[in-house]
Amino acid sequence: MRTSSNPAFRNLPTAGAAYGQYAGFNQPQGGVPGYGAPQAPAGAADRPMTVDDVVIKTGASLGVALLTGVITAIWAQGQIVAGAATSVMVAIIVPMLVGLGLALFITFKQKASAALTLAYAAVEGVFLGAITGLVEMIPGAEGIGLQAILGTAGVFAVMLVVYKTGAVKVTPKLTKWIIGAMGGALILMLANLVLGLFGVNMGLRDGSTMAIIFSLVVIGIAAFSFLLDFDMADRAIREGVPAKFAWFVAFGLMVTLVWLYLEILRLLSYFQGE
Repeated sequence: MRTSSNPAFRNLPTAGAAYGQYAGFNQPQGGVPGYGAPQAPAGAADRPMTVDDVVIKTGASLGVALLTGVITAIWAQGQIVAGAATSVMVAIIVPMLVGLGLALFITFKQKASAALTLAYAAVEGVFLGAITGLVEMIPGAEGIGLQAILGTAGVFAVMLVVYKTGAVKVTPKLTKWIIGAMGGALILMLANLVLGLFGVNMGLRDGSTMAIIFSLVVIGIAAFSFLLDFDMADRAIREGVPAKFAWFVAFGLMVTLVWLYLEILRLLSYFQGE
């Protein structure tokens, strides 16, 4: 199985025993040729995962994120009008840290859990909602949240069509290119953050032409990473991963969607208030 750019999907097991146990489950019988396929323990949910499982779990996660996001965005705008901007900053920082903690726990513990995935979606909804509410207070930026949602949905749909039609093949070379590009973008963002603390402006996040180009590049990388995520999920379905793992797939897709939405929102914010 190819490695996905998404750290969550890099840990997604297959039916082969080479991936060992996951959250108390052994892989079902009939796995990848050349590997053992130990019997699942009594009482384990061993129904193979289907596309419907992935769609339903991902849809539920998106629904939770959207609900908490809209509520938080409205609340944040009210707080800013009331002169309580500090509470909005708390609503950004705390969920960001909690979301990061949940993401790391789910990823490295490989937890296929409805509660954890929905909790992550809810926390990220609050985080993105607070940021969106703050950005929408920029004169002329009303409705920027809806624009970012539509942009994210559009990119997701286009990349799904690209994957399903085979317009772009997921090859080992493409996988390495995308993972390398993600690593490079992350290094640049971290360098920009650290240098910014010392008053050095790299021009990557200040709304300049360079910042716009950088955001477009990052959006492109996030979009292409969907191809690897789709491929990983598709292979997991074909190889008979237990249905419960659809929650893990939903979590992985949510990670990329959150990243993409945040970058699109940032890009759109550069053109506001001009």
